[in-house]
Amino acid sequence: MATEREKMLQGELYYSPDPELDRLRIQTRDLVERYNATHAAEKELRLSLLKELFQEVGDDNIGIEPPFHCDYGHNIKVGKHFFANFGCMILDVCPVTIGDYCLIGPGVHIYAATHPLDPEIRKQGLECGKPVTIGNNVWIGGHSVINPGVTIGDNAVIASGSVVTKDVPANTVVGGCPAKVLRGIESPAKPL
Repeated sequence: MATEREKMLQGELYYSPDPELDRLRIQTRDLVERYNATHAAEKELRLSLLKELFQEVGDDNIGIEPPFHCDYGHNIKVGKHFFANFGCMILDVCPVTIGDYCLIGPGVHIYAATHPLDPEIRKQGLECGKPVTIGNNVWIGGHSVINPGVTIGDNAVIASGSVVTKDVPANTVVGGCPAKVLRGIESPAKPL
């Protein structure tokens, strides 16, 4: 029989107050609190903490401005040259994969966590999730929300304040609530 953690990672209904998951969340909160307490000049310490927190880090050229928050951390993979601005939150109950050369604006929330629609199931403490995948060279504007199960294609731009509920094609600009394709991106891209 699968553990609650295994069910969680597979996107199945799982019992969130499970002791193993509680222990993992507490460990993560400790690392996140330590990270958020660092000084801007402590770049090596920040990198070390991110490498301990995340499942995978593409290279040493990554940065996240505190405060940063996540559920588990070990379900997050970031590629090379990754940057997230102040106030980023990633709810990583399922895998969250972010490609190379991605920029995340301030206040962006990425949700791989969700809840069942049926209120009787929710009352039982059961939750679920869907993986989020963000391609290479993606720019997500400030205060955008990326919902569970979304895939964002390479070179996409998410306009500030967008709520992304569906997959985003590569080489497009999307915006709004819910986010819709606003236009394609020419190659080579022209400034907005």
